[in-house]
Amino acid sequence: MPLKTWKKKSETVLFRNSWWTYKKDETELPGGKRGEYHYVHTNGASMVVPVLNDGRIVFVNQYRYLNDRESLELPCGGVKDGHTYEETAKHELEEEAGFITRDWQMVGEFNPYNGITDELCRVFIAKNLSEVPPTPDETEEFEILSLMPDEVDTRITTGTIWDGMTIAAWNIAKSRISG
Repeated sequence: MPLKTWKKKSETVLFRNSWWTYKKDETELPGGKRGEYHYVHTNGASMVVPVLNDGRIVFVNQYRYLNDRESLELPCGGVKDGHTYEETAKHELEEEAGFITRDWQMVGEFNPYNGITDELCRVFIAKNLSEVPPTPDETEEFEILSLMPDEVDTRITTGTIWDGMTIAAWNIAKSRISG
């Protein structure tokens, strides 16, 4: 028997910026009780697992303000209004990692924090890469690293790779990557 669903009675935008919208929904629970639900709405995100010809995976190391530390991550970015997940993946691969390709495969999707956001992150594998100069935004600075798949797993286990979206995307993609 399926679980009972909530009903959305109304939706209010409380705050909006370039990356997300903070919303409040008035809801009705299955038993008729009314409530409200606050959440972050986005257009989604695209994360890329770039695979070099020798099997190494390309990562970007960047500073993350909220945790005041560096973070080793797969290239990723939010889907902007009027763009698709694939366009976003291509843009982020070029902007952050400095690669382009026509060899794309969407391999899965996940929600990074399903009690807080409606965001879906789609995961793409990119192969047959050609190097181009990266073009980071003014708020971004990247160090590019490449790791063999077993090194990725070790860095996750030791906590060197601690970004949840990278860990989720890697777990979705790694069985589909052949050296």
